[in-house]
Amino acid sequence: MIKKIVIAIVYIATIGTYAQDGTVSPYSFFGIGDLKNASTVENQMMGGIGVYADSIHLSLKNPAAYGKLGLEVMDREGLVTYTAGVSNKQYRLKSFTEEQSSSVTTLDYLALGFSLGKGLGMGFGIMPYSSVGYNLIDEQSNTSGSLVNIYTGEGGLTRVFYSIGYEIVNDLSIGATVNFNYGTLDSERLQQIEDIQFGTFDRRSSRVNGFDFNYALSYTPRIKGRQRLHSSIRVNTQGNLVSKNERQIGSFSVANGGTIEEVEVDLVAQNLRNTELKIPTTTTLGLGYGEDFKWFVGAEYSFQGMSSFENVFLGADSVQYEDASSYALGVFVTPDYDSFTSYLKRVTYRAGVRLDKTGMVVNEVDINNFGITFGLGLPLGRSFSNLNLGFELGRRGTTRANLIEESYFKFNVGLSLNDRWFQKRKIN
Repeated sequence: MIKKIVIAIVYIATIGTYAQDGTVSPYSFFGIGDLKNASTVENQMMGGIGVYADSIHLSLKNPAAYGKLGLEVMDREGLVTYTAGVSNKQYRLKSFTEEQSSSVTTLDYLALGFSLGKGLGMGFGIMPYSSVGYNLIDEQSNTSGSLVNIYTGEGGLTRVFYSIGYEIVNDLSIGATVNFNYGTLDSERLQQIEDIQFGTFDRRSSRVNGFDFNYALSYTPRIKGRQRLHSSIRVNTQGNLVSKNERQIGSFSVANGGTIEEVEVDLVAQNLRNTELKIPTTTTLGLGYGEDFKWFVGAEYSFQGMSSFENVFLGADSVQYEDASSYALGVFVTPDYDSFTSYLKRVTYRAGVRLDKTGMVVNEVDINNFGITFGLGLPLGRSFSNLNLGFELGRRGTTRANLIEESYFKFNVGLSLNDRWFQKRKIN
């Protein structure tokens, strides 16, 4: 048992370095980067909702769901569920005059959940929280020539989390997650003027870390037979992140790119050496109805006070923030999860739709995201484990006001595996 836990922890620590740089979106230029979907493939393919929970899958969005682990499984004490997901995202970036394509493959999450018996469960894992990866060119022409600004950025934040959930009484569960977020955000602006031998650069780097907490309350009473009402409320508290900043400015040779002069900016004098990033609280309300392991339909509404957010060190003049909100709808159907004659009847079919009002207003235009999701849950043998495949089609942004419309296709692969690590010895 101890050996398995040590191997898992070492593996999680090893892959943490690679959980960043997971985007090529131009909108990762703003804020703390492109925020990632903090849920498993199963939840992502139902529009990203987290209100549904069962006894054999982890719900990374809903810590109260850990209290359900193993509740439908005989001899549930000692049951361990471990899950991992990767994705490939194909981008098509289109402005009013040009179009480009790109793609990125990332590890989305790795997590373990433990059933400790009597409605108590816990888990931990790692996932990317945000990613930065952009390369933008802004060219302006006037009577004296052309001015070119090249903006590049990379990095992102990784999230390590620990969750615990407990079923207080039948069908009523509470849960909490503590998240530690850390990483580096790097940006650079190169500026050059036509027929001028030297250009200038402005490099900025922020090392960020800090905590936030996610609290959840779920109520899932039986209504008729195995049919249940699913309801939840989740509050992700304000993220209080501390940013340690550095900045260099200087000049370079346009001919060969070599640095001519570099100066370290005194950020202490500007009161920018250490700054705070406050990620506003997000509240999510969820409601659904379904039959255990057979079918489910649910919806969620989230809202966040993004109008109070600012990044004083890496902020851009062209963006403002207003309160954000999200609407999501998701369904799944499993024709016969216990069928002995047909594998296809044991497959789970999922679908969903979501609309995110991100709260970003760039060049006085709201940046929204719309996505359609669908996928399959493929049983592995006769066990509770399964392979999950997911697909998402979406669009973010617009070509209005010199902006970029981002169309994407995302392919997800996730594993949800169940094992028993904690076994009591039995003496006959």
